[in-house]
Amino acid sequence: MSFPVDQPQLSGKFSRRSALKTLAGGTLSLGTMAATLDSSAFAEAPEPEEVKPRPWIQIRGIYGGFPDAILQRGETPADYGINAIWIGSGGLNQKKIEQYHQLGLKVFAEYNSMHFENYLKKHPQAAPIGTDGLPSPAPHGWQGVSPFDAGYRKNRMDEFRRVLETFEVDGIWLDYHHSHASWERAEPVMPDTDFSPTALKQFQQKTGIQLPDSVPAAAKQLLGPHRDAWTQFRCDVFTDWVREYREILDAVRPQTLLGTFHCPWSTDDYEGAIRHKLAIDLPAQAKYLDVFSTMPYHARFGHPQEPGWVADQTKSLGNLLNLKGEPHEKQKIWPIVQLADWGEPVAVDQVESVLDAGTTHPSTGVMVFHWSGVSKDWQKVDALGRFYRGIRPRS
Repeated sequence: MSFPVDQPQLSGKFSRRSALKTLAGGTLSLGTMAATLDSSAFAEAPEPEEVKPRPWIQIRGIYGGFPDAILQRGETPADYGINAIWIGSGGLNQKKIEQYHQLGLKVFAEYNSMHFENYLKKHPQAAPIGTDGLPSPAPHGWQGVSPFDAGYRKNRMDEFRRVLETFEVDGIWLDYHHSHASWERAEPVMPDTDFSPTALKQFQQKTGIQLPDSVPAAAKQLLGPHRDAWTQFRCDVFTDWVREYREILDAVRPQTLLGTFHCPWSTDDYEGAIRHKLAIDLPAQAKYLDVFSTMPYHARFGHPQEPGWVADQTKSLGNLLNLKGEPHEKQKIWPIVQLADWGEPVAVDQVESVLDAGTTHPSTGVMVFHWSGVSKDWQKVDALGRFYRGIRPRS
């Protein structure tokens, strides 16, 4: 999960609210208005229904940077009901962390696990290997790195430790913790990997299954009769990375949370691709994680008019992990939902319905993707604030 690598498509339509607001400011001509709206557009818009408190929602967050634009307006995040922010680990700043802590916010870090492509510039051998025995091209520019490369694993663990030692964050979320793929879109591209010599050797040692020396021949068997064993083997490797991340966190900053941003698919979607292709075994990782932040970007993933899809995916995750959003549960589900335009636009009038879907059980928190995009349309920020303030517990 990250900021978009492709350009968002701009909507050619005015919302009724935005058009009336622009007209009031004198910047939209009557001719344009006539071509854009019918006469009913001039009727006064109904007041939004009151949002009722949702005391089970602990976190009302935003992802993607320090929300300084709020402070520059002479306001605070609390004025918008925000009590948590997520910052990429490369953008952390201890003074700003302290500033936002003083404002009453939790500050969480996002950590790039398997997508640190700069490592490949000095270590090209760490590229994932495809079924042809060659480095697998990056689908849509999303360059992954092999989890079997020992140097890369050390690099990520050392940096993970440094981040926790340097910054007083309240938690750290793994991102891109999956195999080489481009899945954040309606039509994902997920090449079969990683058939590196190290991976093939480890697989044979662990399972006792003998493979041909030829990578294409070995890959054919691994994707055929030995598919289940190969899938479990790869999932176990990614889970073991999470185990090591947990050990570091417990040693360095044990009071912080360990979370993960992850694919929202069920185990049946795309013929089980979350395991077979992405090597994500969430029930196995749950032993080491505190929070699951599923990424049901409804507009990006082909459901632009179905905000309810967010709730469906969150419920599916709860069923998989046996989580109901009850206070005694150790693990939490805090989905990250799409309000910024990415591929498909998200209209202002969808903000409440998306957040409503993201805060239904088993969710006990929610965050918005992403601040840099949402803050360009302050109507969305206002709508977000109205919802977040509404669901806060009332004294």
